[in-house]
Amino acid sequence: MALQNIGASNSDDAFYRYKMPRMLTKIEGRGNGIKTNVVNMVDIAKALARPPSYTTKYFGNELGAQSKFDEKSGTALVNGAHETPKLAGLLENFIKKYVQCYGCGNPETEVIITKTQMIQLKCAACGFLSDVDMRDKLTTFILKNPPETKKGSKDKKAMRRAEKERLKEGEAADEELKKLKKETKKKVSSKDASAKPNSKKKHGGSDEDHASPPRSHVNVKEEEEEDDDDDDVQWQTDTSLEAAQQRIQEQLNAATAEMVMLSTVESEKKSKAATQTPSPKAAASVTPENPKTENGETNHEGLVREVKTNLKKGVTSSKIQSFLGSLSGSPQEVIIAFYEALLDGVEKGFAKEVIKKKSYLAAVAQDEESQLRLLGAIEEFSGKSNSVALKEVALVLKALYDDDLLEEEYIVQWYNKGVAANKDSKIWRNVKPFVEWLKSAESESEEE
Repeated sequence: MALQNIGASNSDDAFYRYKMPRMLTKIEGRGNGIKTNVVNMVDIAKALARPPSYTTKYFGNELGAQSKFDEKSGTALVNGAHETPKLAGLLENFIKKYVQCYGCGNPETEVIITKTQMIQLKCAACGFLSDVDMRDKLTTFILKNPPETKKGSKDKKAMRRAEKERLKEGEAADEELKKLKKETKKKVSSKDASAKPNSKKKHGGSDEDHASPPRSHVNVKEEEEEDDDDDDVQWQTDTSLEAAQQRIQEQLNAATAEMVMLSTVESEKKSKAATQTPSPKAAASVTPENPKTENGETNHEGLVREVKTNLKKGVTSSKIQSFLGSLSGSPQEVIIAFYEALLDGVEKGFAKEVIKKKSYLAAVAQDEESQLRLLGAIEEFSGKSNSVALKEVALVLKALYDDDLLEEEYIVQWYNKGVAANKDSKIWRNVKPFVEWLKSAESESEEE
């Protein structure tokens, strides 16, 4: 069965994970009894996580025709002859109104009916609650026919936990097995080593004929034999007196050279420290008691101003990393100032603005450390800025995750660390639904 992405805005995304079958219709009957049968309405509704009666009723309301969905046979009929593209366009409108999150556009939402008989869509990705327009005709049908509550969610979670525990136990068993194999190999190698002197005596050689090497070399050889996991390779050392004296001389030369290098490095460090010692006025300007510079602004404000200036000059995303590396301050302080400069003047729609500047963010979020620094900058900016940025922090994370700028494991790691430090912070409450969605999506992909 041919599949397509859910939502017209995602039609060109080859890696979009939410898909539904293409609509198939069939015109039945003739004259006044002509009807359009949506053959795969059950499969479409299942992909959208909505009852098929909702989509069938929506078609009837929009076309001004009678519609009926038979629960027993799974047949969806709409009176009149209607072309497939027309019905597909109506289905797209249904998805925008009753499936996709109004905040992040994710179709993984749940229909909720409030105590005041209002319909909302709760997003499992960002936690946003979308208010459905109650003037639409379908809302009356939904209130009379509410969706079934999800059953067995606790059982699924318990099964996922049990599966993870089994995986951990299996990994632990594998580690124990590896340790046992290493221990047996060590025992075999030690037996072979103890048998070597006897074999030498059998060949007629005496132990006094050769001078034994220093004790340190013997220990080195034994450690190399213990660390070697391959029993097929046997290492041999020249134990003659001349070879032992030569090795001692080489070690003395290496140790002397290392001492000379250390003394040279220490002298260079001392000379640099002497030349870079700040004046009393400069030292006073950077102390914690007086963190402002001569211009009357803090170090952070100075960094933000400098980044803004270079962004206005048109610094490209390919050169942004080298530019940030030239700024004074720790890498975390620089990234915080950079993120704040990017979103300067934005009052709402932070996720959309972040996507516009994703080329800059991609240049500074290339590995684990840089991604964690970017997450720290998002935390710092959302915590001290207005309430809108704090509310949309999950949307920002979702946008960066969808564009592969932030990886799932680093987001979860950052969240767990933040919750452990201050679980009552508002930012972690707003991020929690998105992190839980990440974890559930991972466990579902593992089950599949």
